Amino acid sequence: MLSFDEVLTRLKDILSAEVGERRVYDKDVAEALGIAPAYFAVLKKRGTVPLGPIADFCARKKISINWLLYDQAPKSLEESTEKYATIRYFRQINASAGDGALNWEEGFETIRIDEALVRLLGGRRHLKHIDALEVRGDSMEPLLHDGDLVAVDRSRQSVRNGGIYVVRIGEELFIKQLERGEEGKIACISLNRLYPLLLAAPSEIDVIGEAVAVMQKEKR
Repeated sequence: MLSFDEVLTRLKDILSAEVGERRVYDKDVAEALGIAPAYFAVLKKRGTVPLGPIADFCARKKISINWLLYDQAPKSLEESTEKYATIRYFRQINASAGDGALNWEEGFETIRIDEALVRLLGGRRHLKHIDALEVRGDSMEPLLHDGDLVAVDRSRQSVRNGGIYVVRIGEELFIKQLERGEEGKIACISLNRLYPLLLAAPSEIDVIGEAVAVMQKEKR
């Protein structure tokens, strides 16, 4: 990482471009970082780079923090960064394709996905809406099998006839094909015809999101 003085020079250069001809002082940098000038002077004396305030500053200014702290050009980082994309995987939350079961824990793991799947799921910016859940049971065969990992798009909660959704009914979690039926009720359909049709009023069903992909990815 660059030294405090080198980082300070870069910060002053950034601020100089905004204020024009006026000279930029340490107090100006401290103000831009949201740090009291006296405390900033202490950090300078110690050579301690205030990483948190600098990270926030870079986010506001849309400046690469790697360039500011490590002299790494943003373009040089793109190829390496593009190799990595993850979504949340809730191991203890199972979308039952059988009788319904809900096991909820706050903790989650991450699952790494490749670029083809990133594009299928709507791009990197959309991944914040995607969670991975595991299917339990056989009621959605032959489309989904016991143990399949499905990507659930939580931004897609409006029911589209024929879509596959993860829904909560009472304290149970299901993955079903949904159809809007008569009298406003929603039909929860199992593709395996051995399972009965479930009918629920809109007030009785909580649509978690639409299942948009089946995955077999290494968890970490």
